[in-house]
Parts: sequence; structure tokens; C-alpha cells
Amino acid sequence: MNLSDSQTGVPAPRRVSAMEAVLGHLRGAIERGDYTIGDKLPSEAELCRTLEVSRPVLREALRALQTMGLTVSRTGKGTFVVASAVEDPTFGDYAASDLLEVRRHIEIPVAGYAAARRTPEDLDRLAHLLDRMERETDTTAWVAMDSLFHLAVAEAAQNPVFRRVIEEIRDALARQSAFLNELGGRREQSNREHRAIVEALVDGCEHDAVEAMSHHLDRVETTLTDIVRAGRPDPTEAGTGT
Repeated sequence: MNLSDSQTGVPAPRRVSAMEAVLGHLRGAIERGDYTIGDKLPSEAELCRTLEVSRPVLREALRALQTMGLTVSRTGKGTFVVASAVEDPTFGDYAASDLLEVRRHIEIPVAGYAAARRTPEDLDRLAHLLDRMERETDTTAWVAMDSLFHLAVAEAAQNPVFRRVIEEIRDALARQSAFLNELGGRREQSNREHRAIVEALVDGCEHDAVEAMSHHLDRVETTLTDIVRAGRPDPTEAGTGT
């Protein structure tokens, strides 16, 4: 979830999914002030009808709006606007900025320890997992393996405290991964970044492992920043949106 293309590659243009189109429409309406803080969005049935999308697509978009902090869903009452701009997405119990800060302090040095301490069994587990991820086409299945990958790297560091920390944030990692893949098209780039991490572990090179994990997290931050800024007006252009 996080990501590089190759360390110098440029991602290819990506088609916008139906969910992204719906999300862009609703986010734009909120940020333009068509819906203001406290307003209730139209019902799911009405939105499906006016936007001509299925209910599963709409619900994905509504979940993304809530992750972005723009709305809140109240059981039996509907979806309400709680912010006029995206500031810091939330993944489960953790804000994106808090999650990334902790990941930098934990996962980067952990990669170095893993390079020095990994066992043949650790390398086999990571190689098998990475092969499965590179073949996987289902986003939900890939996201589950993504969090397992980061847990396996922590296990390779041979320190149970590191494993416990990653276990604690594992749900947030999975939510973040799904968010970045749905809105940032990160899966293929993330696979390449994971491959670089595993190659460094195989070589037993602590420096390369630290660099590969650092690059991976840099790409996570870049993608998150791009998503947050996507709907904001350019300050150099008067009154423009998206």
C-alpha cells in the first residue's frame, strides 16, 4: 500500500472506476458547498437513480467519503456532511498522519533487522506470499495479503515486540491499503516495491532493506497527499474546483 513504480518509473494513466466517478461527484458537491456541514445527503435509492449506478458502487463511494472525514453515517438516519474539505483520512482507529508517523519509526528499522536476522523459512514465506500477490487480481484478497506481507517482514526481524506493534495496526493497514488501491491504483506499484524489499532481505543487505521500505512509505505518503489534494482548488486560479 504504499509504493513505488520502479524507483524511477512513471505510473501509466489509469481509468477511473465507477466508484471513483461517484466519489468525485459527491466530494465535489460537498467542497463546492452544494451540501454544507449538517446537511443530509440524498437517500441511497435517490443517489443510485440520479447517478445511474448500482447500490454496491454507491456504498463504496459513501464509505470513502467517510474515510476522508467528509461525512458520517448514522444508522437509520442517513449520511450527514461533517466537514467541507478533506484534511486527514482515518483508517479504523487511526488518522493517516499518525499511522504513517508510526510506520516510519517502526517498519523502516524493522526492515534492516529483518535483512540481518531473517531465516530461510522467513524468506520462503515472503517469496510465496509475494508470488501470490503478483498473481492476484481480486483487490479484497490482495489487500488481505498486503497486511500479511508487512507482518511477515516484522516476524523476520525476530523480535516479538515488532510483530505485536504491526498486529495492533494491521486492521488500519488493510483499510489504508484498500483506500489507496481503490483511489490511487497502487497495487502493481506496491508489488514492485514489495519485490525490492524481499530482494534486499534475500541479499541480507540492511542498507538496501531500509532504503526499500523507506521508499515504499514515501510512495504511500505521496499517494495519500495526492488523494487529499485532488478536490482542492488551485490557489493560483480564482474560484476553480477539483
